[in-house]
Amino acid sequence: MKAAVWYGPKDIRVEEKEIRAMLPNEVRVKVGYAGICGSDLHEYQEGPVFIPVDKNDELTGGKAPLIMGHEFSGTVVEVGSEVKDFKVGDRVSVNPTITHGKSVDELDVYDGFSFIGLHTDGGFTDLVNVPETNVYHLPDAISLRVAATIEPLAVGVQAVKESEMQFGDTVAIFGAGPIGLYTTLAARAAGASKIIVLDLSKERLAKAKECGATHIVNSGKGDPVEAIKEIVPGGVDRSFEVAGVQATFKQSIEATRPRGKMVIVSIYAGDIAWPPLQLTNKGVQITSTIAYSRASYQQTIDLLGSGQLDTENTITKEIELDEIVTEGFETLTNDKSQVKILVKLNGEG
Repeated sequence: MKAAVWYGPKDIRVEEKEIRAMLPNEVRVKVGYAGICGSDLHEYQEGPVFIPVDKNDELTGGKAPLIMGHEFSGTVVEVGSEVKDFKVGDRVSVNPTITHGKSVDELDVYDGFSFIGLHTDGGFTDLVNVPETNVYHLPDAISLRVAATIEPLAVGVQAVKESEMQFGDTVAIFGAGPIGLYTTLAARAAGASKIIVLDLSKERLAKAKECGATHIVNSGKGDPVEAIKEIVPGGVDRSFEVAGVQATFKQSIEATRPRGKMVIVSIYAGDIAWPPLQLTNKGVQITSTIAYSRASYQQTIDLLGSGQLDTENTITKEIELDEIVTEGFETLTNDKSQVKILVKLNGEG
């Protein structure tokens, strides 16, 4: 089968691979669609970030070179002898997080986690073996195409839950990339009264409007904090730092009201300089989130299935596997109007 294999930065090769033998607790999924994530793009541009290269990953046993792709959906074509809740023909979404499973759900990822598609073979291929505990039934209302957006949408849902946002709260979201847009969708569904999205790209800001932003701010045209406080004079109730740079970290705190909450959603590639006295003087609470709980993943599927969330307008391009470097990774690097590029593997079949 063809697969997109990561060998190193700027070195992803589409080549023939054999699928490994399936374990008794696994299902074999025929991949319908797979999304290219910002994490995948980091691995392409400057990796390894997560991909293990010097030794096998503790949780998955994986090591480069490996098949990328952790945002994917598909159809079960084979089940292991210990699998109880899935059968051949089931349409599924794959939660790529592999954990130790020692803590309660909301804390589980903080014991350490790895990803299918980053720490072991993933979904940029025709077939992939996945533990039964990592697959979720899809309702009929969700196509396999849209289901490929469930994983990044779950990040936004978890972030909004982490913020403890109340119905009617005001929100600022720093960064209108895919996760920023999915956080926008989740904040709208959770009842935010004002959603201010900030970015440097006019194309992404326009997309934020489509996703439910009530106000958009171009961060390169004036002071972002002043712009927010013209809309919400006392500062917003909740802010989300999704850009991952020093400037927006400080701005997120400054734009939040005293005793409001700032949520760090970004994964920072390196250290930043920040004066802690800013926090002391502002009285803002800071929290962070990584990935999502199993409950949040299921809730994301339920919200999509009921129509309370809709990611169709975030899918901006669909490509074939052979085009993944030129039309996928290179396009995302150079074209900021792109949000979610999907790789079509077997489609809806």
